[in-house]
Amino acid sequence: MLRRTFVALAASTILAAPAFAGGHSKDIVDTAVNAGSFGTLVAAVQAAGLVETLKGEGPFTVFAPTDEAFAALPEGTVENLLKPENKDQLVSILTYHVVPGKVMSGDLTNNMEATTVQGSDVTIMTEAGVTVEGANVVTADVEASNGVIHVIDTVILPGS
Repeated sequence: MLRRTFVALAASTILAAPAFAGGHSKDIVDTAVNAGSFGTLVAAVQAAGLVETLKGEGPFTVFAPTDEAFAALPEGTVENLLKPENKDQLVSILTYHVVPGKVMSGDLTNNMEATTVQGSDVTIMTEAGVTVEGANVVTADVEASNGVIHVIDTVILPGS
């Protein structure tokens, strides 16, 4: 019985190890693509010309809105932002979701201010769950080779 338990434990550890190791070998963009719930974010990053930046050395902390978060924006907003003539506005919104450095959830404190790549500050609250500018962090600490992703349920907008 003990031997069978040990063999099962050893097998599950060996099979799980590549999943954990793989999480750190992909950069932020590849991690988002593989997650499957960030199609709109990835399309926006591509339209904004930020792919190479977010594949760069970093480290970066990305507060990544899900496809559902983008879908909750007023009708036509995403399509309008993806137009080439609105690239500057799109870049501003996307870089408002990125903080330089790797900030893990354990590093967060209530009423913490963090300066985004866009240049504005975001306020992070940790009472009754973690929020960033009012957006709920639904999954924290998704590690990538060049930073970390915190999944949020709302698109945050500069100046709102």
